[in-house]
Amino acid sequence: MKHEALLSCSGLQAGYGGSQVLFGLDFEIQPGEVIGLLGRNGMGKSTTIKSIVGLLAPSRGDIRFLGKPIGGQRPDAIARMGVAIVPEGRHCFPNLTVREHLVAFADNRNDLRDGWTLERIYALFPRLKERADNLGNQLSGGEQQMLAIGRALSTNPRLLILDEATEGLAPVIRDEIWRCLALLKEQGQTTLVVDKYVDRLVQLADRHLIVERGRIVWSGSSAELAADRSLWHRYMGV
Repeated sequence: MKHEALLSCSGLQAGYGGSQVLFGLDFEIQPGEVIGLLGRNGMGKSTTIKSIVGLLAPSRGDIRFLGKPIGGQRPDAIARMGVAIVPEGRHCFPNLTVREHLVAFADNRNDLRDGWTLERIYALFPRLKERADNLGNQLSGGEQQMLAIGRALSTNPRLLILDEATEGLAPVIRDEIWRCLALLKEQGQTTLVVDKYVDRLVQLADRHLIVERGRIVWSGSSAELAADRSLWHRYMGV
């Protein structure tokens, strides 16, 4: 039996000034799913994410979270409902320690069972515990990415969004991030992932959406995407 979608977008249109970027996106994310949002740069992936988290008000269409309309609401209100983003570029605070980052944003306002505590985040990323007293600007790029994910998890989100979480990282650190994302999936974390490493994403995600010029041009399972490499070349340049 199909559950009510955790997130649904219907006829989503959005853009910047007089420039329209999204042209009627329709998709749903079910509880516990991991969804890959794919496409070349400039095709509308970031605009989609910005619309979901409240950084950009849709010009038309409907976005619902837990059945409630959230399109055009303020980012803090959407975050309080249980949406957390790990942004491209990490955006760690240079003057806060690792521990302060994780404590400052900690909340379980949705009363989730087995919520993310400081110790549980440290268990996921032991390196953060080792660097607990270091400031944000004293961390490597990989450590900052771990911190950005840990910070998002500390809010105990119902939906976790990752925008290019492995971009610019050394291969060994990328492997660590993918390992942690697989663990989150096992624990039932609903996740929307934007990442250019399609070969790794098909091992993680349940389904994928390919965006081309502001429209969803293909959707399907990881098995279907892995079996049709023509999609990779046509829409992602892989």
